[in-house]
Amino acid sequence: MSAVVRTEPLRGEPPLLVRGDPYSVVVLLQGYAEPEGIDDAVRADGSVTLLLPQAWGSASSSQESPPESGGAKTALEEAARGPILVDTGGPWAREALLGALAGQGVAPGDVTLVVGTHGHSDHIGNLGLFPGAALLVSHDFCLPGGRYLPHGLGEERPLQLGPGLEVWATPGHGGQRDVSVVVAGTALGTVVVAGDVFERSGDEDSWQALSEDPVAQERSRKRVLGTADVVVPGHGAPFRVVREAPQPRN
Repeated sequence: MSAVVRTEPLRGEPPLLVRGDPYSVVVLLQGYAEPEGIDDAVRADGSVTLLLPQAWGSASSSQESPPESGGAKTALEEAARGPILVDTGGPWAREALLGALAGQGVAPGDVTLVVGTHGHSDHIGNLGLFPGAALLVSHDFCLPGGRYLPHGLGEERPLQLGPGLEVWATPGHGGQRDVSVVVAGTALGTVVVAGDVFERSGDEDSWQALSEDPVAQERSRKRVLGTADVVVPGHGAPFRVVREAPQPRN
């Protein structure tokens, strides 16, 4: 019998730090989506998450551009040695993002890799703040200056960025090219920064209306819930995934 899965909010306000080894997770900005006015208008922005390697320190490290030689695997591993930003919020959140980074002792020039979970404006609206970083936006990976490298990411083939750090293909919300970042080894277990695979905790009755491929997204959601101990959704507070043994039938 399969375990019963439920979710519960993770208490705390941004910046929410989950320490880990070799990567800590900091939810810098919590996404939201709020109805506004008439005609089904919504005011929204995406969550922004920072991954900090344990070995990195802003006082002793300087950004090095990923190597021009070698393939995507080498370039991704090198880029993952420094601060990694997962999504950037919309351009209207520029000052909030800069302030949140500064609060962690991170300047835009320190960021070595930006992962955009999908191509919507409320998730990648501030890419221009990071011209020196490698970019993995959906399935497109490029080095500073626009050198694109193939990498072979697929649902059965995650990208390995470092120990306990992977990028998964999690299609559905924005089509076939959405991605999520999986961080193992934190104090709370495995954290999955899931973009809009999950809008928020308790979105079971609403996510389908925003999905370009609900069948694929349902598959991605089940995969994430099968692995994650904590999920950072696109438009709400992080939440825990609790697995309970099913009760035997009498």
